[in-house]
Amino acid sequence: MIAQIIFIIILAAAIYLFSKNAGKIRRNILLGKDLDLSDNPGLRWKTMGLVAIGQSKMVKRPLAAVMHIFIYVGFVIINLEVMEIMIDGVFGSHRIFSKLLGSLYGLLIGGFEILAVLVLVACVTFLARRNIAHLKRFSGVEMTKWPRSDANYILIIEIFLMTAFLTMNAADHKLQLLNYGHYIKAGSFPVSQFIGRLLPDNASSLEIIERCCWWFHIIGILAFLNYLPYSKHFHILMAFPNTYYSNLHPKGQFTNMASVTNEVKAMIDPSFVPQTTGEPGRFGAKDVTDLTWKNLLDAYTCTECGRCTSVCPANQTGKLLSPRKIMMDTRDRITEVGNNIDKHGKDHEDGKSLLDDYISREELWACTTCNACTDACPVNINPLEIITEMRRYVVMEESQAPASLNNMFGNVENNGAPWKYSAADRLNWAGEE
Repeated sequence: MIAQIIFIIILAAAIYLFSKNAGKIRRNILLGKDLDLSDNPGLRWKTMGLVAIGQSKMVKRPLAAVMHIFIYVGFVIINLEVMEIMIDGVFGSHRIFSKLLGSLYGLLIGGFEILAVLVLVACVTFLARRNIAHLKRFSGVEMTKWPRSDANYILIIEIFLMTAFLTMNAADHKLQLLNYGHYIKAGSFPVSQFIGRLLPDNASSLEIIERCCWWFHIIGILAFLNYLPYSKHFHILMAFPNTYYSNLHPKGQFTNMASVTNEVKAMIDPSFVPQTTGEPGRFGAKDVTDLTWKNLLDAYTCTECGRCTSVCPANQTGKLLSPRKIMMDTRDRITEVGNNIDKHGKDHEDGKSLLDDYISREELWACTTCNACTDACPVNINPLEIITEMRRYVVMEESQAPASLNNMFGNVENNGAPWKYSAADRLNWAGEE
């Protein structure tokens, strides 16, 4: 009973802390402007199924795709084993699913063990790619000490958890063979039976090993759960809503601002009366609260994999722009805004903004709007939309576009085209011999 009470307290505390931190992130996301993405649910479910569940965009890099699928499938399926551990911890039972599943239980446990080995292989491979091979896309000005450490921490944690799981099974298997205590014969152990040869044959020692690994495994998973909101690995959960709410319009399509649309309609039709909805909004985005909640959801979903930056032509030619940095800066800024709300109240102004304090104008204007970053992202994040909204602010609110763009704007206004020639001279080239 004491063990059960301790487990229930730990479980309740872990769920409470995770709910609290996840609630803060949800609050931060909803600080963004409202956006209706309830259209076409059938296509949205299909997109989520293909991209988030089916990992369809991962296959562009085959090795990473295979390794990631090992971890992804292992994470999903081993959750069934975690569920059993939690039920056993609450009710003081042991391998409770074996009674419900019968012979299928052995197949499941055997499958879990094989998946655990594949997860170990994938984690070791990813650690080597980051720390030995030093792949270029894992570096960059935005990849400071914490992002690099975060990636390593999570891989090392997964290695420890899978090792504890296999060692727990190895000790359990030997105790079953010894007919010791409540260790009923249940499960198949294709991997851990070999690990068992390294363990002592003493039943009491085996029980201590099994219990220690059991507690380490489940407490480690609960700690991992509460680590997620502080980590880029929150995409484990966020990828599903983020892909469901993907942009279904053509890539790069601009949104029409209601205030501008109303002005144009009023110019065309003097009798037009616009419907106002409260205070006029800002043109474009200066700070994170000027972005939509979907932009902020994108930021919290970013896994910092660097695929976007690795295909960015501006970045490849040495310019400052890194689409990954855009997303990381957006996430850092909205987190800062949320922390200020917690400390000082919702009306607190810290004098900072996403523009200039986090993202420089040089970065914004380096973008060619080619959409390579959006196309490369494995979870349909859209850095381009944030860039164009901030550009819109610079142009429409501050009138501080680069000189080359101002020349183009002047030509469009005066000549109806980006070039300096008047409309009457446009066909002169046809008469030249």
